[in-house]
Amino acid sequence: MGLVAQLYSISIRSYPAVLRLVAPFHAKARRWLTGQQGLLDTIAHTLNHAVDTRPIVWFHAASLGEFEQGRPVMEAFRDAYPHYRILLTFFSPSGYEVRKDYAGADYVFYLPIDTPDNARRFVQLVKPRLVFFIKYEFWANYLHELHRANIPVLSFSAIFRPNQLFFKPYGGFYRQLLRQFNHLLVQNQESVDLLKSVDITNVTLAGDTRFDRVAQTVATVRTIPVAEAFKNGQPLLVVGSAWPLDMDVLVPFLNQFAQPLKVIVAPHEIDADTIADWQKRLIHSSVRYSDVDPTDLSVLADKRVLFIDNVGMLSSLYQYGEFAFIGGAFREGLHNILEAATFGMPIFFGPIYDKFQEAVDLVAEGGAFPVRTVDELQLAFARQYADRSKAAQITRLYVQRNIGATARVMDVATKILSDRHDAEQ
Repeated sequence: MGLVAQLYSISIRSYPAVLRLVAPFHAKARRWLTGQQGLLDTIAHTLNHAVDTRPIVWFHAASLGEFEQGRPVMEAFRDAYPHYRILLTFFSPSGYEVRKDYAGADYVFYLPIDTPDNARRFVQLVKPRLVFFIKYEFWANYLHELHRANIPVLSFSAIFRPNQLFFKPYGGFYRQLLRQFNHLLVQNQESVDLLKSVDITNVTLAGDTRFDRVAQTVATVRTIPVAEAFKNGQPLLVVGSAWPLDMDVLVPFLNQFAQPLKVIVAPHEIDADTIADWQKRLIHSSVRYSDVDPTDLSVLADKRVLFIDNVGMLSSLYQYGEFAFIGGAFREGLHNILEAATFGMPIFFGPIYDKFQEAVDLVAEGGAFPVRTVDELQLAFARQYADRSKAAQITRLYVQRNIGATARVMDVATKILSDRHDAEQ
């Protein structure tokens, strides 16, 4: 075993120990550790006692964002191949806890940690006919076991950058992981070129399945009477997935903005104390969604800011907006901007967005606007407030012309299943 492989194994085995140290102070770490307890035995019991004996395909998503990215493919696969069961795994509690009851999968589990023994037992238990890894998933032992068992593996909505280890002179271990995939479906031409530079050619430029997902969202958007009454025909800014660092810029901006503007804030994490602090810092009147009586919406008339203290509503809230600010790009990682873009509006976010292709594209085209300070937000927002029509058209058309990745993923999956069926006859 090479040095890098040894370091990989050490880091994988050390991960639970590290989380046990922080678990007393970190709820997410506690949930992950609890989820891993007896996990393989639970999977074995569930599958061994299943009455349904249809073959299984396995989808793996790191977290909730990757799940939403993969959901159109899962649903398309279900429609095309109803004679298969779908098994879905998550690495992160933020994905598993929200989607553990997802009706589009027959089974939903945490992913057992990637040790050789776990990977071997998991593959033997599940016996997947086909595996889909969504975006950034490169688990060495799972890939090795799947390759050894001659089980085809696809990666879709993947994106690669020159600074990744795959493309470094010392990145041989990581390049070998890429060679375990039967096919890589990537988001952009740069990824195709980078993979070709290291002699990986089983690649398709398929695009990003998130565009298909947001198109589905628009088709199934639901009416939210509280939001409609709150807007009351006025210009509306929807703040999606706000973190404290985002609000450190937004609060002083809102306190100084003098034009008519309603604001809906959907925090990334629902924490009553944090929301209360934001309310205190705002000079404008505000209300929490949970405090609104749906039978008496008159309380909303004089409110400037509405805080959403629940989950699952954000994608439908964008339909009421003329502008969007998407959180996470000051440190944590930019959240989904496509849900806002599909409704056609200028989009604002923090300065750290270069790893998100859609953000890079929309900034270049003039539909999105990164800001670092309150002053920069004031300037950028004032310009769009005066005339948002151009940016709104740019964002809407950007989504429309990028729809179709799911069909390209399914074309590759269908060919692999067909070839495998022919080889077994």
